[in-house]
Amino acid sequence: MDNLFSLKGRTALITGGSRGIGRMIAAGYLAQGAKVYISARKAAACDQTAKELSSLGPCISLPADVSTAEGVKALAAAYAAHEPQLDILVNNAGAAWGAPFDEFPESGWDKVVDLNLKSPFFLTQALAPQLRLAGKTRVAKVINIASIDGVSVNPQETYSYAASKAGLVHLTKRMALRLVKDNIVVTAIAPGAFASEMNRDARDRAQEVSAHIPAGRIGVDEDMAGAAIYLASRAGDYVVGTTLVVDGGVTLAR
Repeated sequence: MDNLFSLKGRTALITGGSRGIGRMIAAGYLAQGAKVYISARKAAACDQTAKELSSLGPCISLPADVSTAEGVKALAAAYAAHEPQLDILVNNAGAAWGAPFDEFPESGWDKVVDLNLKSPFFLTQALAPQLRLAGKTRVAKVINIASIDGVSVNPQETYSYAASKAGLVHLTKRMALRLVKDNIVVTAIAPGAFASEMNRDARDRAQEVSAHIPAGRIGVDEDMAGAAIYLASRAGDYVVGTTLVVDGGVTLAR
């Protein structure tokens, strides 16, 4: 039981790891003993976060834009140049777009769906050799960061975001059935309100947002880190294809 939630000796790659939920997960993994690689589109921000998190453990910056097929391949190659195997892949990089139904643009659809739904699949595919190698000694993990907006309906007109996250929840199940044969367990996390650049309401109006959350508060770093550590560690080895909702009860109240 002492090692049930330990990540010592494991390597992790987290996309969108320079801020928000990705940074929360990275910090949690480092505290549990993992060696963490973080990726983000903005190189300076990625490098700075890796430098700051290095106080907790080995954290390496691998800047990349995973919204394109070329960017996905580049990140997979950059990681492979550092490590022969990958124990934990967290597909966290994401985007959102809001616009009224009659005005919603194709660009807002393609940008969001490509990054939120297509990229997790193809990055996992590109890193499958490293994940399979890790799976020869213990269960490797892929954790997709979905959203409660893919589980229940948000009144905001974020059509492509809701569709992409609902698709990611179902894609997680489909990927899980295939990859568990290679000793790779795929799961997802559906976060609720956490302070981030993407969720500026939770960041800037926490008290107002908290009034609509049954738990009475927005999520904090430890809430996200705890969920991600559980799924990544030995504790989550028998959790296959499941989406863990971490939202303080919001989906129950909707």
